[in-house]
Amino acid sequence: MTMVHQLRSPAAAHRASRVRVARTLAIVLAVWLGATLSLPAQPPNVHYRHQGLAPPGAIGSAQLERGGPLPGYFQPVEIRAPDGVKVSLAVGGAFDAPQAAPRNVGLLIAPVYRLRVSNLPGAEGYEVFPTVEVIDRLYAPPGEQRRFPIPIELTEEDLQLALEGKFVTRVIYLEDPNTALPLLDKPERPNWFDAGPGVNPLEEADRWGRPLAVLRLGGRVPEDPDRPDPQFLNGCPPFTVFRPYVTEKAPAPAPAAASGRAALRPKRATGEKIRR
Repeated sequence: MTMVHQLRSPAAAHRASRVRVARTLAIVLAVWLGATLSLPAQPPNVHYRHQGLAPPGAIGSAQLERGGPLPGYFQPVEIRAPDGVKVSLAVGGAFDAPQAAPRNVGLLIAPVYRLRVSNLPGAEGYEVFPTVEVIDRLYAPPGEQRRFPIPIELTEEDLQLALEGKFVTRVIYLEDPNTALPLLDKPERPNWFDAGPGVNPLEEADRWGRPLAVLRLGGRVPEDPDRPDPQFLNGCPPFTVFRPYVTEKAPAPAPAAASGRAALRPKRATGEKIRR
């Protein structure tokens, strides 16, 4: 079965984290800021149309220009995080109530969704505010869209990098079945690897499959998390809420009819004696 995988690469240190609210990151996959600051200007490593440092929303908006069944489609997404971590989404000018991960939602292609991630392990009182941008969709069999969500993984390592003021960017891509390794993967734990310094994550993801979404951790935090600026929330784009997909199990076969004296033996009821 074709699997969804993720690329990630740490970036250089940003500014110091603030008390109570950690500096979030624009993390991932090939952001390589600190090294480039000390080097002469070089031409960017550009994807055939996009580069990894493109502003949030630019990639998905360009995808919509291609046409097809993309506009208005709510792509199922599963936002995962370590045990105990709470995730909120921006809605109505604020963040909704924190809920334990995973969160199963449908996101539009192109808008940038702001998350609030709290109750971090070993960092109580700190929060990070990543963004998710869906840049393409999956084409699941009719009626089974919820069975194949795009996994957005907030790993403990990435959250720790965000708390330290570093950037991380994750590109989630659908592997190419013609080049995929013949190994059995676990859908609940997507594989990922670091793209490495100086590598354009979108180009690398495109090399291995079809990029689907971009997760960016770090960069900005609101002055007041409970009353964030509308611009920080990117206009609170709409989303839908899905129930997790549960595979229906086939009913257990009926036990075979017993034979002999055991079939005639009466059952002992609770609290009732049976006379022989």
